[in-house]
Formats: sequence, C-alpha cells, structure tokens
Amino acid sequence: MIAYDIIGDIHGQAGKLEGLLRLMDYEPLERGYRAPAGRQAVFLGDLIDRGPAQLRVLEIARAMVESGDALCILGNHEINAIGYVTHAPWAPQDFFRPNTERNRLQHIEFLDQIGDGSKAHKSAIAWFRTLPVCLDLGGIRVVHGCWDDEAVDTLHAGGWVPEVDLNDDLLAEIYRKEADGSESPMMKARKLLSCGLEIPLPDGKAIEDKAGHKHKDMRIANWRHWAKEFHEVALVPKGQEELLRGMEWPAGLVISAIEGSPVCVGHHWFNGHPTIESPKLACLDWSAAREGPLVAYRWDGEQALSDDKLVWVDKPNRSASVAVASE
Repeated sequence: MIAYDIIGDIHGQAGKLEGLLRLMDYEPLERGYRAPAGRQAVFLGDLIDRGPAQLRVLEIARAMVESGDALCILGNHEINAIGYVTHAPWAPQDFFRPNTERNRLQHIEFLDQIGDGSKAHKSAIAWFRTLPVCLDLGGIRVVHGCWDDEAVDTLHAGGWVPEVDLNDDLLAEIYRKEADGSESPMMKARKLLSCGLEIPLPDGKAIEDKAGHKHKDMRIANWRHWAKEFHEVALVPKGQEELLRGMEWPAGLVISAIEGSPVCVGHHWFNGHPTIESPKLACLDWSAAREGPLVAYRWDGEQALSDDKLVWVDKPNRSASVAVASE
C-alpha cells in the first residue's frame, strides 16, 4: 500500500512548499524532490496565482509528478488558467474564461511571472490539461472543492476520467451553458468539484473577496452534517459574519454525512490552528497564500482521519508539526 502526503493550496509559496517537503523527509532530486520509501505526495491544486515563486512551485510539482513521486489534481485556478487562454467555439473572438479586467487582475501575478503567451506559459497550460479534477486513491479521496459522487459520475460519463486529458471538446462541455442560460450538467459538476457548493445570498447582500470584488453567492461546508444552524455551514470571510444575521436554513439545502473513504479538500481559506473537520474530512487550505501555514495530511491507510496526522510550515523553512484540536 502507498501512503500519501496530501498538500493543500500552495499559490506560489515555494519557500513554504520546500520547507514542508523537507519536514516530511522528502529529499531534493534534480528539479523536484524524492518521496520517502512507500510514500507519494498529492497536490490538491491551486499551485498558481498570488504568490511570489509560482514558477518554482510548478517546477517542483511537475518534476515530482513526472518522476512518480507525486500526484496532482486541478484546482479552480488551474482550470481558470486553461480557460483564460483557450478560445470558446461559440464565440471565437472570446475565451472560455473572459479576459475581463477582473479576471486578469486575479491572474496577473502568474502571467507576469511566467510570461503571457511564452513557451513556458504554453507548456504549463498543456500540463494542466493532463491533470484530473479528482482522484479516488482507494482508501482516501482527494478533490479541490468538495467531493460529490453524482458530480464525479457526471464527468466520467461525459468522458473526463483521470486517464484522459482535458481536450477542447471536454473543455467546451465543462464551460457550456444551455439555451436557457443554465449551466450544462458537466459545467455544474466541474464547478461543484473544483469550487465547492455555493448558494445565492439574499437580495441586497454580497460577499467581498480579498481583492474587493463583490460576490452574490456564498460557499457552504456541505460536509458538516452535524450542523444545526445555518451559520455553522456558511463559509464567509472573516469579518463578514454580519451577512449571516437573521438568515434561516435555506429551503432545499440538505447536508448528508460522508460515506465511504475519507476526503481531503483545499480551496476554502481556513484560518487559525489547523485541525481536521471530522474523521471523514480534512480541509488543507489554511491560507498559505497569506500569512497562514502550508498544511499536509500524512495518510497511512486509516479510515478515520485525526489531527495528529497534520503537519505544516508557517514560514519558509520554519515548521510546526503536530496539530492539537484543543489548542
């Protein structure tokens, strides 16, 4: 059995990544790192955007995947990067991800570092297309936003399975809208897996993201089946909890317990002291792109996740290892 070291959103923080790999006894190997015997790293996506050393992060991750020392799945930022440079067949003058000022600002650090349209840029996009959106590794499942069996089945039935590259036909399906403007089944499935569950906010309310942009949807922690109140599952940025005042549990929102193998996700910008969410789910995005730690879960075959399997670095080459839930 292979044991996995599952690593959360890196966002160009190469110093933290190299510190975390060393902490877990990975050894430098040419452009990447060699995994300890019997282990393999798993990157949860969002390698790019925001951070100062995105090219080094890509170099490490790609070298480790090519050497067999790691696996990697797509985050929403890699999917966005593909869509940003690929023309949509229904509007050849535009792209799957429109090149608006807002979208460019979100992506500008990556474009500046890699060179917009450069050979390295094209090579990175081609590599992103080879990555799956999720993986069931037999005993542990990994996905960027949230795991949903129906969404996984929808993408697989549409032809996007881990062994198949994201070609233009598949890309069109995961971006396509129906004639009435609704999202295609594959677009819904892709967004759910890579971005997590989102629901509309009441009229007049909006979430402000890190760049000051307004969003009329909020993320939902749809794994917290134990929640009794809506604020327990609504994921709003710190300081915006007032948005939830007076909000009742939305009609139609059903949250069920995770069945089967445990799941590791990223994406959700948690803050504070790293802990698992439950024995069935760990979120490994603890805001490494800001001042937070880069977190990994060291999975050794257990079917009940535990805090003592979390490791992290909070600054380049500085480490804190064991998470304790009571702290």
